[in-house]
Amino acid sequence: MTKALGYAAKHSFSRLKPLEFDRPEPKANEVQIDVLYCGVCHSDIHQVENDWGNTVYPCMPGHEIVGRVSAAGASVSRHNMGDLVGVGCMIDSCRQCEPCREGDEHHCEGHNSWLATYNGPMKPAAQTEDGVNTYAEDNTYGGYSNVIVVPEDFVLKVPESLPIEAAAPILCAGVTTYSPLKHWGVKAGDKVGIVGLGGLGNMAVKLAVAMGADVTVFTTDKDKVEPGKALGASRVVIEGDKDAYKELELSFDFILSTIPEKHKVDPFITLLKRNATYCAVGALDQIPGYNNQELIMHRRTLAGSLIGSIAETQEVLDFCAEKGVAPDVQVIDIQDINSAYKRVKNEDVRFRYVIDMASLKREMEEAA
Repeated sequence: MTKALGYAAKHSFSRLKPLEFDRPEPKANEVQIDVLYCGVCHSDIHQVENDWGNTVYPCMPGHEIVGRVSAAGASVSRHNMGDLVGVGCMIDSCRQCEPCREGDEHHCEGHNSWLATYNGPMKPAAQTEDGVNTYAEDNTYGGYSNVIVVPEDFVLKVPESLPIEAAAPILCAGVTTYSPLKHWGVKAGDKVGIVGLGGLGNMAVKLAVAMGADVTVFTTDKDKVEPGKALGASRVVIEGDKDAYKELELSFDFILSTIPEKHKVDPFITLLKRNATYCAVGALDQIPGYNNQELIMHRRTLAGSLIGSIAETQEVLDFCAEKGVAPDVQVIDIQDINSAYKRVKNEDVRFRYVIDMASLKREMEEAA
């Protein structure tokens, strides 16, 4: 076992605090990674606060992890000591179901679905009676820690040309937006709408622009008009601008919603062309009712997309390196994580917090 330290919440109402725990030694097919940076995703906050009703405590978040390989099992062949690597939203799956065999591990249909980087399987069993995270031995304490152990084929290669601190959000925000853009065939010249300009929206705009699309951003925040244009959007529309919405009817090839909570989709359905798609990726909650007639009349589609596969995650890392795309980040110390959560909830971040895990190392040294 390796003595480890991270930040975790013990209840839905508690702050994240230091937690000492044991990481197992790497198995034959696993690598140990010293964590250098970890992104702060809005879903971390939802999970910590048990907004989805499935949190296993203690909950140690973190699924946008960049670090270097510090140990490897005997059969590891994909990664070498010192390699710059990343870990995204999942660290394993059943590997036997049809989605897994076809490279869609994030849609694993095995008994417990895929194994999340923290909080255990997507269909978790109950906690033990004393409240201990049942899956601690399966490494499902996440990346708000100094070290993590992951099967080698769920570990990504991070191109050295990417800014190391900015590479972390690509592992979730990047692939979550890249996957639907790719799946629905966004190409040069397409007119694409991006709803919301937070951490996911920031990446969605940059990726769509890099693909050659003409991008319009929809936001409720007037302070994001200029930042949206600076990202490459040709237009930024304030939600509720009836004249702008009327002008844009039947004009979009694809609309991607990155809003992390339930929201109305009706205002956007009429903006889609015939056969076009509105895809929601940010919200794991109910989508309010919509007028099905607007879908039927123009054969439009209302869809959803969940993170992305391991192959797509590697693709988006390589795509970002090739195109010079990286998210806009603010680097923080781990000791500031609770105040960072408050600012994320208040939409007071441009556009993604990333934890410098050297701050955790300093805390470990001071405690020694």
